[in-house]
Amino acid sequence: MYRNTAAVVMLGLCAQQAQAAGFIEDSKATVTARNFYFNGDNRDGEANPSKQEEWGQGFILKYQSGFTQGQVGLGVDALGLLGLKLDSGKGTAYNAGSAGGGQLFPSGSDNRAVDEFSSLGLTAKARISRTEARLGTLQPKLPVVVYNDGRLLPQTFEGGELTSKEFKNLTLIGGKLEHAKARNSTSADSLSVAGANSRTGQRSNAFYYAGADYKVTPDLLAQYYFGNLDDFYKQHFVGLTHQLQLPMGKLKTDLRYFYSDADGANGSQQGRLQGYKLSGKAGTSGEVDNQTWSALFTYTLQGHSLGAGYQQVHGDSDFPFLNQGDGATAYLITNKQIGKFQRSGERTWVAQYGYDFAHLGLPGLTTYLSYLSGSGIDAAGSGSEWERDFSLGYLVPQGPLKGLGMTWRNASLRSGVTSQRDQDQNRLILSYTVALF
Repeated sequence: MYRNTAAVVMLGLCAQQAQAAGFIEDSKATVTARNFYFNGDNRDGEANPSKQEEWGQGFILKYQSGFTQGQVGLGVDALGLLGLKLDSGKGTAYNAGSAGGGQLFPSGSDNRAVDEFSSLGLTAKARISRTEARLGTLQPKLPVVVYNDGRLLPQTFEGGELTSKEFKNLTLIGGKLEHAKARNSTSADSLSVAGANSRTGQRSNAFYYAGADYKVTPDLLAQYYFGNLDDFYKQHFVGLTHQLQLPMGKLKTDLRYFYSDADGANGSQQGRLQGYKLSGKAGTSGEVDNQTWSALFTYTLQGHSLGAGYQQVHGDSDFPFLNQGDGATAYLITNKQIGKFQRSGERTWVAQYGYDFAHLGLPGLTTYLSYLSGSGIDAAGSGSEWERDFSLGYLVPQGPLKGLGMTWRNASLRSGVTSQRDQDQNRLILSYTVALF
C-alpha cells in the first residue's frame, strides 16, 4: 500500500515541477559505493555453515527533493539499493536456520547466494510550517525502533511517520510501520520478534510508535517513547542524556529505562501456543515480561574517550525489539558487533575506549575497543558470556579522495548459553560517497 501511494504522489509531483522551484532547487542526491568483506568463524555447534565468508559490492543512491512552494509543501525521496556478489560459495554463505540466506546476499532456489539483488524505495512527503509527514520507505532511528546498517546494504521499513518541531526545544514524532525489508533481501516482510521469527512463525503488520525529545537545557536531553507491536508487546522508554563540561575534558551521561509487557495474542496462553511468543527464561511460556535499565558514562579528553557502563535485564522474557531473524538493531548500550546481551536476567558490565588520531596530526584515523561481560542469564547453559570488539577506521578528510573511508572491524564472542554459538568475526569495509548535486 505504502509503495503504491508513494509512486502515485511522485508522479503528481513531477507533473508540477515547473511551478515548484523549491522542489528542484533544494533537491540533493548522493551515491555511496560500499565494498564489504565478511568473515565469520562459528566455532561450535552443529548448524551449518561453521565458516561464513562473503564479499560484495553495494551501491546506495539517495535522492531528496525540496518542497513545492505554497502553504503545503510536497516532495518525494528515493532510495535505490544494489548489491553485487564478488565471492560467495554455498558452503560459506547459506544458513538453513536463517530467515533469508547469508550474511550479505539472499539465497536462490539452490541455496546459493544470488549474483545481484536490488530494490527501490519511494517516500512521499508533505510539510506544513515545521511539521512533516512521510509515507513510504522509512529508516527510523529511535529508542523503540532502529534500522540496521551493519552489512552491504541497509535495512528499510515501510510505513508512515509524522514529525513536528512547532514548539521550541521539543520534537514530537509518531508513526506506524507495516513491513521491513532485510539488509540481504528485496522483499518486504511482516514484523516479528525473536522467538516467533522463523519461517513458520507468527508475524504482525502493525508497529505503532510515538515519542518526544525535549532539550531541557543545551546540555540535557529528556526522552519518552512508546512502541507497540500488535499482538506481541507494548514498550515504554524513558531516557536522559547529559553533557557536563569539566575543567579538563567532558563527561557524557546516558541513562535508559525500558518497560515492556504483553499485547494481544501474546497475553493469552492460546495466542502463545499459536506462536505469538518471545524468547526468554527457560521453562516460561514466551509471554513478554521485561524491564531493562542501563547507565553509560563516557569521559573524553584530547582525543581519548573512556567509557564504563552497566545494564540489567529483569523479567521472564528477553528484551523485546523488532527482529525478523535476518539482522536487527536494538537501542541498548550492549548492542555490539555480534551480541546484544539482552537475555532475561542478564547483568552486563561494559568498558570501552576510543581514540581520535587527529590530536597526533593524523585527522580521519580513529580506533575503538570495547569489552562486555554478561552473567546471570536465565537460559539453558552456564548463564554467562563475554564479547570483545575492536575497530580501526580511516576517512580521507580532504583532497580529491575526500569521503573515502576504510574500516576493519574484529570481534570475538564466547557464551555458555546453549543456543548461542561462540564466534570470531572480521569485517573489511571500503566506502566512498559522492554528491551528485
